[in-house]
Amino acid sequence: MKRLLVIVFSIVFINTYAQNTIKGTVLDNTTQAAIPFATIYLPELETGTTTNDKGEFSLDLKKGVFKVVVSYIGFQSQSITVTVPSEETLTILLSESAMEMEEVIISTPFHKLQSENVMKVEQKKLKELKASGAVTLAEGITSIAGVESISTGNSIGKPVIRGLSSNRVLVYTQGVRLENQQYGDEHGLGINDAGIESVEVIKGPASLLYGSDALGGVLYLNPERFAQENESSADASVNYFTNTKGYSTNAGYKSSSNGFKFLFRGSLTEHSDYDTKNYRVTNTRYREQDFKAGLGYQNSHFKTEFRYNLNNSKLGLPEEIGVQSTAKTPLLPYQNIDNHIFSSKSTLFFEDSSLDVTLGYIYNNRKEFEEHHDHDDHDDHDHDHDHDHDHDDHDEDDDHDDHDEHEILEAALNMKLKTFSYDVKYNLPTLGKFETIIGVQGMNQVNTNYGEEVLIPNATTNDFGVLATSHIHFETLDVQLGARYDYRSIAIENNSDNTFNSFNGALGVKTDIFNKVTARLNLATGFRAPNLSELASDGSHHGTNRYEIGNMNLSNEQNFQVDLALEYKNKHIELFANGFYNIVNDYIFLNPNGELINDDPVFLYEQENATLYGGEFGLHFHPHPIHWLHLESSFETVTGQQDNDEYLPLIPANSLTNTFRVEFNSENIKNINAFVKLRSTFAQNNVNAFETTSDAYNLLSVGVGGTFKLFNNDTNVSISATNLLDTTYVHHLSRLKPDGILNMGRNINIGVNYTL
Repeated sequence: MKRLLVIVFSIVFINTYAQNTIKGTVLDNTTQAAIPFATIYLPELETGTTTNDKGEFSLDLKKGVFKVVVSYIGFQSQSITVTVPSEETLTILLSESAMEMEEVIISTPFHKLQSENVMKVEQKKLKELKASGAVTLAEGITSIAGVESISTGNSIGKPVIRGLSSNRVLVYTQGVRLENQQYGDEHGLGINDAGIESVEVIKGPASLLYGSDALGGVLYLNPERFAQENESSADASVNYFTNTKGYSTNAGYKSSSNGFKFLFRGSLTEHSDYDTKNYRVTNTRYREQDFKAGLGYQNSHFKTEFRYNLNNSKLGLPEEIGVQSTAKTPLLPYQNIDNHIFSSKSTLFFEDSSLDVTLGYIYNNRKEFEEHHDHDDHDDHDHDHDHDHDHDDHDEDDDHDDHDEHEILEAALNMKLKTFSYDVKYNLPTLGKFETIIGVQGMNQVNTNYGEEVLIPNATTNDFGVLATSHIHFETLDVQLGARYDYRSIAIENNSDNTFNSFNGALGVKTDIFNKVTARLNLATGFRAPNLSELASDGSHHGTNRYEIGNMNLSNEQNFQVDLALEYKNKHIELFANGFYNIVNDYIFLNPNGELINDDPVFLYEQENATLYGGEFGLHFHPHPIHWLHLESSFETVTGQQDNDEYLPLIPANSLTNTFRVEFNSENIKNINAFVKLRSTFAQNNVNAFETTSDAYNLLSVGVGGTFKLFNNDTNVSISATNLLDTTYVHHLSRLKPDGILNMGRNINIGVNYTL
């Protein structure tokens, strides 16, 4: 009997996990010529290969059904489904395309190419964002149509998606939700761009996929991939910024063999106060240190990875124009923030289904140091209210002496936020035209105060959600639908407990309504439970100079959005028009009551129904015979109003971006690229009663770059200039706008990347 069981088990094991070889050839659809070095990638397994010089490839896979994505520069990416084992030799035909090579979308559950996706998702490679000369990741994402940033100088930026921000936009990194007290105006993104491969943006309610706080959309940051099997690589880069006399460096190494893989990357960034045409903006200086590491293992039926990110930032908090200095050590007041992100992602593959388990733990420690009013003021902090002072830059020893004194001060604000999150999804076997996923998600979060100031009380938050979603493939259209239930409890120390719950659903359709015209219509509801600050804050926020009082009677924000996306694409041109209409019931906002506490105006949290509408429209012209030429244009607009006809605050101004760029290769230099970009921002006159209007302005940017061999290794050099004409302007979403403080002037970025 025992012998029989061993035989039966062996047969099952061999049939389930034995390796099977699939073979194929990749050909040009027009000429039938072989395409060498095309990429063959399996997104579920995160592995792949390339074709040989005859366009041939082979892969060893276990028994099952897999999605295979085939791509090559200058051709439209192709996605096919392969059933293993198979005796058939695959023939994959790629059609020429003037547009960029498509990537698999990770932020949506079925991991499809964007051309197959029912939801419209914007994806950008990080190198594309950095090529524009952006100083930070928060600034870089603003080049994506429909995305803006609320900024405090250069170091602090909060993503804004179609007019919604803070806790209405959820940020994911390393596959887990980022929790770093993002409710505050001066709490930035908190992620360094080193080790980030690409950015995906879901514009619109994504509560079906992510729960509360995804009411306005999702910013999904994809970490760099591990090395391919039996490969290793190392790289180092440095960027210098003339405006801030700052630099950003990073270096990394990754390797993979025998199923195991690892990587690590470290970076250091320092900037002085940024310069305008008239003055430097005092205390916008900052220093950031970042370390990322990853360890993974994979075999035919199981894959797992563990990643860790440590980020330490010392960020100056600008208040007025004062001392003119190029020192890099922040003055008082400043923040000292430690952010630890631990994530674990595992997938267990069965014969025709799979189980994904993602766990995350984030430890955020935020400290703020302030001037002690009973101390004599130092000369360094005698602020000059006249902006027309001497513009000579100088390093002052006093800045560094002051910093040494700051280090022995107790933090006025010392908050620790500990968040554990889990996400478990089961990918059911495909039934005919149906792909279905069911899952549970949740979070436990503890907020604790250790400083003398308590802006929000100690509290524990628990989330739990259950979801189901299906993608249905018909002959002429694709349908995606789903439903979800969420429950949140917030236990506040020395106060009553609050509970919130919500049902949400989504329905989307993608189809070709005309030849080469694709339409996507998505209807979705979303919700956001009030955050701890809105419920229970009671204190002065020195950065915003207001005293905020929470409201324990707040209810869920609930929204319904209609999103229509039209896209026309041929070999030469791509046209797109994305329109949305977003109804938000019980929108939470701050309103002054006319009183003062400690000389600060008192603001109360209130609710009112609101509506946002607008969209993004544009074109990408790439004439087929002239492969090196690209002309791109995009226009974005959003309007937000409460039901009482008052405009919502912090709504971005309309803008138009026109870009001319070229890409080509020469005998000695490859990936040569150059661009000229003009971004025209229109006046913003539709403002909240407590905002001021903003003037129109134009910003001109240029850049050039290329890759050449140095000691037989690739070396990429790029030079870009932003605000080339040194235009003086104030961005409508700058937190320094009420004081009339200008945004950054001309900046030249010189970057070098060396790969081993």
